[in-house]
Amino acid sequence: MTIDEVVLLLKASQATGLTTLQEIILRSSWEGKTYTNIACEADYDEERVRKIAAHLWQLLSNFCKEPINKSNFRQSVENHRLSKAHQQLVKEFNKAATAISLEFPSGPVSLNSRFYIPRPPIEELAYAEMAKPGSVICIKAPKKMGKSSLILRLLARANNQGFRTVTLDFQQADKAVFASLDTFLRWFCTNVSRELQLEPKLNDYWNEDMDSKVSCFIYFQEYLLSAPETPLVLVLDEVDWVFEHQEIVEELLPLVRSWYEQAKGVEVWQKLRLVLVYSTEILVPIKLTQSPFNIGLPINLSPFTREQVLDLALRHGLDWTNGKNVESLMAMVGGYPYLVRLAFYHLVGKGGLERDLEQLLQETPTEAGIYHEYLKQFVLVLQDEPELQNAFYEVINATNYVQLEPALACKLQSMGLINLEGDRSTVACELYRLYFRQYLKKSESLNNNRIEHLF
Repeated sequence: MTIDEVVLLLKASQATGLTTLQEIILRSSWEGKTYTNIACEADYDEERVRKIAAHLWQLLSNFCKEPINKSNFRQSVENHRLSKAHQQLVKEFNKAATAISLEFPSGPVSLNSRFYIPRPPIEELAYAEMAKPGSVICIKAPKKMGKSSLILRLLARANNQGFRTVTLDFQQADKAVFASLDTFLRWFCTNVSRELQLEPKLNDYWNEDMDSKVSCFIYFQEYLLSAPETPLVLVLDEVDWVFEHQEIVEELLPLVRSWYEQAKGVEVWQKLRLVLVYSTEILVPIKLTQSPFNIGLPINLSPFTREQVLDLALRHGLDWTNGKNVESLMAMVGGYPYLVRLAFYHLVGKGGLERDLEQLLQETPTEAGIYHEYLKQFVLVLQDEPELQNAFYEVINATNYVQLEPALACKLQSMGLINLEGDRSTVACELYRLYFRQYLKKSESLNNNRIEHLF
């Protein structure tokens, strides 16, 4: 069993389910944490943690029919598989819970959602890195791959540890912000101040006789990081938006890199924990020694595996253990989290099977399919950028990989439409190939009709 199966089994078998503390004890014990650490992190009395843990070990001993305690918990449980009776118990529990808690997949998956699929060891690696003084975490993935859901959990862990947290989304910045480096850095420092509920004091630290980067550096060092012994987790989201402004990105990225290097010798900079979130490669020439993307912990979010899709099906109350339905769904949409979750939402809508998978898959590449509204957004983008559209159509009509101009390939990858390995571009999933091929035919037909009408 995995730890998620252990938690589900205990939730399904207990009339009152599991309390938050019980689940924390289970998951923390699985990670090898001591009772002292668990009590400290959860802010509970250690004696209470030990008492609750003893009850959990007894429950698991009954299920596994062998003595389970903290020291042998993970090793013993990992060697057990859910019996058919326990599988049925979990299935019924998921079906009942799903009917109540079904969520439309929009935005990050909430912290208390049953539909968040962990991606071990990513979460634990990120938590451990964030705890290190002066650390940097670089999270890269196309849109709709789960970056926001992971960030939400990183921030929750940081808040539980008493860290200060700030998230800046560059996508929300007005165009005027990117007019100059000085304007951008002043906007940057002002927003970090306000997120920390501090009065912006730029005029006290900004010096016209020094360049903007130095002023920004001093503002962070002497004002924003001055709180005693309190680490600051700073999440820079949608960094790609800065990539489009060469003057700014050429100065900002070396500045961010310098903060990391300062932490090696200057104590105040060790309080800063940076999380950089982006969807594509940077194409602006930056020396490797100046880039912040080759330091710290790199995290690349990949599509769900077959096992993870099966886990998500189980959480939706679907019995797909024979594997055929998982293979059929993944053959169409791959393991892309949003596409998979939207399929399950429609399959299990209103607490029961609204339609069968075969019908859903037949309709997916059409205007009657569940993905039509989502795919229309890409259609609008491609219509506005003919060069990008032509590049994508070259990919979907190829029998093998295609080599595209790097800027176009990176843009399509960040949108999630293609897979990019080196300079080899392939379509992200069969759904996109089928849907956009039909759209291309319609576009060609409309263009031909316009031409005939002119003559």
